[in-house]
Amino acid sequence: MNVAIVKYNAGNIYSVVNALRRMGIDPLLTDDAEQLMKADRVLFPGQGEARGAMEYLMAHGLDRAIRDLTQPVLGICVGQQLLCKHSEEGDVDCIGIFDAEVKRFRPEKHEDKVPCMGWNALYGLKSPLYKGFDSLSPTGQSLPYVYFVHSYYVPVCEDTIAVADYILPYSASLQKKNFYTCQFHPEKSGHVGELIIKNFLEL
Repeated sequence: MNVAIVKYNAGNIYSVVNALRRMGIDPLLTDDAEQLMKADRVLFPGQGEARGAMEYLMAHGLDRAIRDLTQPVLGICVGQQLLCKHSEEGDVDCIGIFDAEVKRFRPEKHEDKVPCMGWNALYGLKSPLYKGFDSLSPTGQSLPYVYFVHSYYVPVCEDTIAVADYILPYSASLQKKNFYTCQFHPEKSGHVGELIIKNFLEL
C-alpha cells in the first residue's frame, strides 16, 4: 500500500512516520501535490500554529490539493483543525472540509489547564475508524483512552464521530466523506491508537 504523509512546517510528523514503520509500512513524506494524489492513503498530522501552517500549505498549493483528494485522508491534531473552515488561532481561514470553527479552550475553574495534555477517554464512537471499539456512555467502564496535546478544539457538530470531555464536550474525531480526523495522537496512544491507524488503512 502506498501511504503518503503531508510534509509542511508542523512538528510531530516523524512520530507518525515511526508509528507506520512499526506496522511494516514505509510511508512517503512529501509536500508534492502530485505524489499525494497518487497515494492510496494520506495522513495529515502535525503540531503547530494554524496561521503559519496555512501559509505554508497555500504557498505550496497543498490546501487545494488536500481539498481535492478522493482517497481516505486522516488529519491528526492540527491536521484536524486545518481541515475545518476557520481557526481562532491566528484568526485564519482553513481548508474547509468541515463546516466547523476551531475555538480556544477557556478555563472555567482554577484546575482547568490549557493546553489540554494527557490521556482522556473517547465516547459516542461511530464510523469504521472505530471498528472493534464498544460505543459506551461517559459512565461506561471500558472506554478507550488516547493521548491529547492541544489548546484549541472543534465543537461537537454533525460530523463528530467521537467525543471527549475537557472543560466541555468537544469533537475528538470527525468524518465527512473520505476525510477522517483525530484531535488526539493515535501514534502516541498505544494499542488503541494502533488499532485506529490499522482501521484507517483498511478503509
